[in-house]
Amino acid sequence: MARSTHHRHYQAFLAQLRELREAAGITQTALGEALGNTQTFVSKFERGERRVDAVEFVEICEALGADPVDVLAQYVARRNAVAATGKKVRRAPRKN
Repeated sequence: MARSTHHRHYQAFLAQLRELREAAGITQTALGEALGNTQTFVSKFERGERRVDAVEFVEICEALGADPVDVLAQYVARRNAVAATGKKVRRAPRKN
């Protein structure tokens, strides 16, 4: 079981959330405000300094206009791909 925030599966989860936020064109500051929190809160969970629980996950997805079930399904697919290759997750290139 992945207990560390540095485990490759948890890093895949964080990458999924970060990419979702970036694709929505929302800053960390704006997401923090939408969650009734701060930019620092968003930064800390995106960098793996703190874990995101299930309730927070749903709230983050909703604040980004995404269906939490779809986001979780995408994460599971990514996790399975990472597990199959054993490689670390690399951030997808930004689209300009």
